Amino acid sequence: MSTMPSLEPATLTVDALKNRIESSQDEIVAMLARLVEFPSLLGEERPAQIYMRSIFESLGLEIDEFEVDIETLSKHPACSPPIQSYSGRQNVVGIHRPKQGLGGRSLILNGHIDVVPVGDASLWARDPFLPVVVDGRLYGRGAADMKAGIVAYTMAFKVLRDMGYEPAAPVYLQSVIEEECTGNGALSCLVRGYEADAAIIPEPTGKEIRDTQAGVAWVELDVSGLPAHAARATEGCSAIEFVWYLYGAIKQLEAKWNEPCCRHPRFADLHHPINFNLGVIHGGEWASSVATHCHAQIRIGYYPGMSAEAAIEAVRDVISQAFDAHPNKSVFRWTLTNRGFRSEGFALDRNLPFIATLGECHADVMEAPVLHGAFAGTTDAKFFNLYGSTPALCYGPGGDNIHGIDESVAIRDVLQVTAVIAWFIARWCGLNRIA
Repeated sequence: MSTMPSLEPATLTVDALKNRIESSQDEIVAMLARLVEFPSLLGEERPAQIYMRSIFESLGLEIDEFEVDIETLSKHPACSPPIQSYSGRQNVVGIHRPKQGLGGRSLILNGHIDVVPVGDASLWARDPFLPVVVDGRLYGRGAADMKAGIVAYTMAFKVLRDMGYEPAAPVYLQSVIEEECTGNGALSCLVRGYEADAAIIPEPTGKEIRDTQAGVAWVELDVSGLPAHAARATEGCSAIEFVWYLYGAIKQLEAKWNEPCCRHPRFADLHHPINFNLGVIHGGEWASSVATHCHAQIRIGYYPGMSAEAAIEAVRDVISQAFDAHPNKSVFRWTLTNRGFRSEGFALDRNLPFIATLGECHADVMEAPVLHGAFAGTTDAKFFNLYGSTPALCYGPGGDNIHGIDESVAIRDVLQVTAVIAWFIARWCGLNRIA
């Protein structure tokens, strides 16, 4: 990979770029609103990806559209157990190859098209997939996480083109599936051969550089108990209550990993960096019967340097100890399996050239220094950093109520991040004049 210093665009100025992006606000908001209208939930990403393909084609990009090949991917150590079939669920990559000759360093701009469920839609102020702008914010599921980021990098490329420039190095615009549950979409891009001198993922970071992130694994806990009539409930042993008992033991492990003596240095200032979450629970068969079975889906977090296998095993150990300590253990059975995320964390060297260049670009646009921080969750940046040769970080607009009710993003943030990414393209990749 190249180590050449940052390029200084010969004719483009940051003020001219900012002005052009300001004048493109309506186009930027329209693209974001259109993307939010697609309910690109797990398994339903295809219409949004068809739209992204049309956008990439309109920019003159070469298109690479492909499904996740789980048979091949399953051989990779970072592959997460799939949630559902990948048939008809494609990644879309728009490829820029400079027409005027190579001059700078290559870049991957990556974003995920999938969004999480809306929860109880009645709690939203309006339909989650009917975007609306109120007081400078665009509301809708996925507006911040992370369709605003996809719009920012796409419009950064488009604005440069509209101003008569092309990047002087290859640029790969990736719209991928399944960031929210496995990451297998982005991993498929890596396995397919996509590498570059740097990668930026415009996740909703509040215009901070997130160069550190935790590991995340999803585990499924299944418990069987002893049924009985509710009128004689003491003769039974509830699987639901036993899951809650075991989850209490798991939360004690979470508390231990959050203690100052156990923290990774990059997470020292975070209030509560390690989070375990009981996200799904199904149990019981009848209101008047003691529950025979209970199924729980739990998200666990852990620090960089710990493998997914070690984290899951630590959870398994505390469950086993709690099970052995229970007076009625003989009537219960439990299993713990991994399905979905099994991702490791990372902490990038903050002296990397592309981090310095991005920080300079932020300062040029924002007229203030950039902040660095750690993320207590996981993103697709892990694949580039841990399994490839492309250093990757997250830098994007802020967002309110991500994964919550009335998710939104500030339009001002989207414009500013678009400018920073465009200026980074100019300095990192270099620019060629196009006719």
